[in-house]
Amino acid sequence: MEILTLGNELLRQKAAPVKPIDPEKYQALAEEMAGALHQGKGVGLAGPQIGLLERIFVVHMEKDIPRVFINPSLIMTSQETVKYEEGCLSLPGLWADVIRPAAVRLQAWNEKGKPFTLDASGMLARIILHEYDHLEGVLFIDRLSEPKRNRLLAKYEKRKGGSNADSLRGKS
Repeated sequence: MEILTLGNELLRQKAAPVKPIDPEKYQALAEEMAGALHQGKGVGLAGPQIGLLERIFVVHMEKDIPRVFINPSLIMTSQETVKYEEGCLSLPGLWADVIRPAAVRLQAWNEKGKPFTLDASGMLARIILHEYDHLEGVLFIDRLSEPKRNRLLAKYEKRKGGSNADSLRGKS
């Protein structure tokens, strides 16, 4: 399973709802995504990152079992915010402090097609919000100030050996 990287236009597109949720298909997909997540040493992976424009993401933190979120919808985010350094499998080598809500409540369906509501805080809330952003075509660098984002993009381009900064910013 290939993880798309910055510059691929699919990362900037909004994912479509999964209809219907076929348990056999999505259990297999969730396992594949969890495998890719482990291989990349990440904690979350969303459909658009693997070229699948469907509203699904997988989260796996340390000793927890992987959690699958299909058609998630945010019910609430806390007013309290927290700054923490984030990276992304689709932006390898880039890290920056991002401010996000400290807690979240969301509703989703699991890979078996069963609905659930989850209250999350701390690192789990951050990962959920980061992956949810992917479903909306938003990357963590979009949550940074323009000067900071431009510095990171220049660093990324220099490392790749190219000069296509405008396309990386989502401009044509």
